[in-house]
Amino acid sequence: MSEAAAPSPATPASALFSIAVVERDTGIGKDTLRVWERRYGFPQPLRDEHGERLYPAEQVERLRRIRRLMDLGMRPGKIFAASDSELDSLLQASDSAGAATEAGHELLDLVRLAHSEALRVSLQQRLMKQGLERFVTDTLAPLNVAVGNAWMRGSIEVADEHLYTEHVQNLLRAAIAQRTAVEGAPRILLTTLPEEPHGLGLLMAEALLVSEGAQCVSLGTRTPLADILSAVDSGQFDVLALSFSAAFPQRLASSGLQQLSASLPEHVEIWAGGRGLGPRMPAFPRVRILGEIASVLQVLADWRSRQAH
Repeated sequence: MSEAAAPSPATPASALFSIAVVERDTGIGKDTLRVWERRYGFPQPLRDEHGERLYPAEQVERLRRIRRLMDLGMRPGKIFAASDSELDSLLQASDSAGAATEAGHELLDLVRLAHSEALRVSLQQRLMKQGLERFVTDTLAPLNVAVGNAWMRGSIEVADEHLYTEHVQNLLRAAIAQRTAVEGAPRILLTTLPEEPHGLGLLMAEALLVSEGAQCVSLGTRTPLADILSAVDSGQFDVLALSFSAAFPQRLASSGLQQLSASLPEHVEIWAGGRGLGPRMPAFPRVRILGEIASVLQVLADWRSRQAH
């Protein structure tokens, strides 16, 4: 079976996909798929002659719905108990709630490979008009939801979503690079845990922080805990900022935050955000759990207020 093949609305129901293809198509990591299989009894892959997992097309479609709802803040326990029709109802409700956003109308029409340059130019124009802070909170945050919903419905392809992500990441990196001379407080190290490959949320947080004069250094994604601890110590950072996508297992997030909280110097705070952190996340010393992306600014203001006193 070809690794290049990915499920789409036109995929035959009898098609089977390897775990690597499912990971690439859904954005759900292989380890997470295996955890869900044990914990929730879904997905239920078949096995080939070598014992490797093979996922039927209908299971991949359900996984896409599950990932989309997790992106919107729902927890796995509730989602896995829902029927396919209930999942569709939840997604339709989320579509209706976000349908009126300007970003969801104008820019979503350009999220196609055929409109790549028009999308890039339109995003650049919005950034210049709104400024970095408003661009992240008012344009990107709702547009991420709109793109995710369109991908889940099959109205855009996986390649279109990847194109969108690439354009946004390039734009944010360029905007952040223009402000690298800033040396204000706090000094913040940004990264993700080793099992987290998604970096868009991290870039959005960095963009907001540098727009407010914070000094940021990003290690990118998938940094081992030992390397995080070493970097914080050698770089004399005040804050460690971590991002967790919706597909990240909360158990691993809790374990990682606990280890970092126990190992970092007492003066270092941990700011953790993203859909992977639910309301039942345990509290750890010096760990601040962020809500929506705009809450990054409030946490930054709180830190500076405490330092001033």
